[in-house]
Amino acid sequence: MTATVSEQLPSITGDARRLHAPVRLALLGVTILLSVLLFAVTPMQGRADFLVFVVVLYAVLQTAVSFAVEGRRHALDRLLSLFVHLALAAAIIPLVSVLYYTVAKGLRKLDGQFLTHNLTGLGPLDTNGGEYHAIIGTIEQVLLATVIAVPIGLLVAIYITEYGRGWLASAVRFVIDVMTGIPSIVAGLFVFAFWVIALKQGFSGLAAAFSLVILMLPVIVRSSEEMIKLVPGELREASYALGLPKWKTILRVVLPTASAGITTGTMLAVARVTGETAPLLLTSFVTPATNTSPLSGKQTAIPSFIFSQIGLGRPVNYERAWAAALTLIVLVLVLYVSARLLTRRNTLRR
Repeated sequence: MTATVSEQLPSITGDARRLHAPVRLALLGVTILLSVLLFAVTPMQGRADFLVFVVVLYAVLQTAVSFAVEGRRHALDRLLSLFVHLALAAAIIPLVSVLYYTVAKGLRKLDGQFLTHNLTGLGPLDTNGGEYHAIIGTIEQVLLATVIAVPIGLLVAIYITEYGRGWLASAVRFVIDVMTGIPSIVAGLFVFAFWVIALKQGFSGLAAAFSLVILMLPVIVRSSEEMIKLVPGELREASYALGLPKWKTILRVVLPTASAGITTGTMLAVARVTGETAPLLLTSFVTPATNTSPLSGKQTAIPSFIFSQIGLGRPVNYERAWAAALTLIVLVLVLYVSARLLTRRNTLRR
């Protein structure tokens, strides 16, 4: 059987009249070439403008060629796929850039001396000193906030999902939703007015922990509520059929089943408050000395340490700030990975 003419002649679009990778790469090359020529002969300039122009022109060219070769349906599909990939790049590139820039800047100052010394007795031009006191403050404040917020948030979530009925449960959900949108500085201002001023307790790590609790609670409650709702009802019914009361069913069946999601929500809350600065400036303030007691006295945390160093405006202060920012990222990463590994191990044991 002789082959048809269409089968004998190769097509630049490949089989079934589709735009394959070589054609799309050729379109991208044409797009870049046209963009370079236009930027060379017109007043247009700037890297950002060039990138935007290339993306828009490539989208127009690819859609037009695809419409002519593949038809309207495939052209629209390629256009929307391009938008999806651009959205993915827009989300990933800033994150990677921030991490890369922070690591590159932070490693210049981050060493053993920086991690084990504070700023006591240093002059404005001294280049030594570190963030030891800020690390201690952050760990103590975040741990205190977690110890307070997790049991309360988990109990509220259990009440809403397992016991709450009627107007009271709706009111609790409404309050939690309102708390989600509270600016962090408002939480710090409330603790400052009530704890520091009204009760005359003064600045302390405990006051900072109270302000962080306000920010953690809505995240923990909402995430735990959703995870508990995902537990199949059949598991509860099987537990009841075996004679277990409701509180034991929640403790031994519901919570272990939802533990992975609850841990993730808790770590998201911890990650959020670990980098908060405004409430700490109003509750624990800043000090160059190490304060190992969160119950009394000013106590510096890493975010407030970064803020204070940036405000001084000298190159050595900027280096300290970048090193502290890198330390903060590593601390959050270690906490998150540890929690995930612990949850996974408990799941495997069950």
